[in-house]
Amino acid sequence: MHYNIEEKDLGRINTLKLLTCIPTIFLIFGLGYGFFGQGWSDLYNGFINIIFSPTILITDFIKVGGMGATLINVALVGFLNIYIINYYELKINGVLIAAFFTVIGFSFFGKNIYNILPIYLGGYLYTKYQKISFKEIVVVVMFGTALAPFVSEVSFLGILPQIVAIGMALVFGIFIGFTVVPLSSHMLRFHNGYNIYNIGFTAGIIGTFLTSLLRSFGLKVEPVNIVSKENQIVIIALLIVIFTGLLIVGLIINNKSLIQLKRVFEFSGTLVTDFPHLVGYGITYVNMSLLGFSGLAYVLLIGGVVNGPAIAGIMTLVGFGALGKHHKNSLPIVVGVILTALFFGYELSSTGVVLAVLFSTTLAPIAGTYGPLIGIVAGIFHMILVTNVGIIHGGINLYNNGFAGGLVAGILLPIIEAFKKEE
Repeated sequence: MHYNIEEKDLGRINTLKLLTCIPTIFLIFGLGYGFFGQGWSDLYNGFINIIFSPTILITDFIKVGGMGATLINVALVGFLNIYIINYYELKINGVLIAAFFTVIGFSFFGKNIYNILPIYLGGYLYTKYQKISFKEIVVVVMFGTALAPFVSEVSFLGILPQIVAIGMALVFGIFIGFTVVPLSSHMLRFHNGYNIYNIGFTAGIIGTFLTSLLRSFGLKVEPVNIVSKENQIVIIALLIVIFTGLLIVGLIINNKSLIQLKRVFEFSGTLVTDFPHLVGYGITYVNMSLLGFSGLAYVLLIGGVVNGPAIAGIMTLVGFGALGKHHKNSLPIVVGVILTALFFGYELSSTGVVLAVLFSTTLAPIAGTYGPLIGIVAGIFHMILVTNVGIIHGGINLYNNGFAGGLVAGILLPIIEAFKKEE
C-alpha cells in the first residue's frame, strides 16, 4: 500500500460528504425547475406520473414526468440511501460507492421512492429472520432494487382494485428483498466474479420467475420504449460538475498526482476489487471521474441523447470505477459491442445500443484477466445476448445487461479454460 492512514481516513470522511452532495445538487435544481421552469403544478403532476408509472424497461422518467420531477425523485431516493448509510454507520468502501451511484443513476429511469421501499423492507425482514444486522446485507438490497419495476407493474396494472393491487405489490416486493440476498451468493458461482453486476444476473433469474408467474395468469408483461429524445443542457452540466468535483477532490487527496493511476490498471477487476481499499480514495475518485467523462463524451460524440437511461449507464460506470472498472479492462468490451452493433446495422446513437455499450463493461474483468482480444470476444457475445434476453423477464429487471453479462461469463469462461488446458 502506498497511501497512509491519514489519507485513508480523510477519504472515508469526505466520501460520505461527496455522496450527500449529489442528491443535494439534484434537489436544488429540481426545485429550481418548479420555481423558474415547469411551475409547481407541472412539477407535482410530473412527480405523480413518475410514481404511478409501471417503470419497466425502458421508461425514461424525464419523458414521463419532466426534468424537474425526475430530479426530485433522484434526490429523494438518494437521501433515503444516505440516511440508511448514516444510520447503520456503513463502511464507505468500493461496493457501497458502486451501489449508491447505481441507485442514483437508475432513479432517472425505473426506480422511484415508491417502488424501492418494499424491497428494502423485504431485506430488513430477512435480517430479522436470520438474526443478523441489516447493515450486513443493505448493499445487496440496494442493488436488488433492480426489480423495483415489478412492484410498480403489479401496483398499477389496473386489473385488480387498487388497494388489493398495492397489497400484492407489497408482498412481491418483500419477497424480492427477502430472496435476493441468499440467491446472489449462489449466482456468483456461475460466473466466478467475472460479471461485476452480479445482482443483475440474480435479478434476471428472479425476474424471469416472477414474469412467468404473471404471464401464467394471462397478464402481458413486455418491455417498452418510452425515452426522451432531446438533450437537456442542465443535466449535462450537472454531470460535468459532479465528475469535475470527483477529479478535484481526488487530486487534492492524492497530492495532485496521477502517477498512482497506473496501479488501478494492474487489477483485473473481478469481484470484489475494492479500489478505495487497494489504492486509496484519492486515485479512486480520479478513476471514477475519468470513466464518467468518457461515458458522457461517448454518448455526445456519437450523437446520442443524454436521457434517463443514458444517465443511469454513465452513473453506474462512475460508481463501478470504485469497484473493478477502469479504462484498460473496459475498452476491449466496449469495442466488441460497437463492432457487433455496426455489423448488424444497429444505430449507435439509439438508446438501446448506448445502454449496451455503457453497461457491457460489467464484463471488464474478462478483458482484465485474459487480455483485450478475449475482451472484444466477450463484448461481441454480450451484444448478441443483451438484445434478446429482455423479453425473458419482460423488462422488469432494470439490470438487463447484468443478466446478459452473467450468461456471457458463465458460457465463455469454461470455453476459455478448456482451450487453455489443451495448450
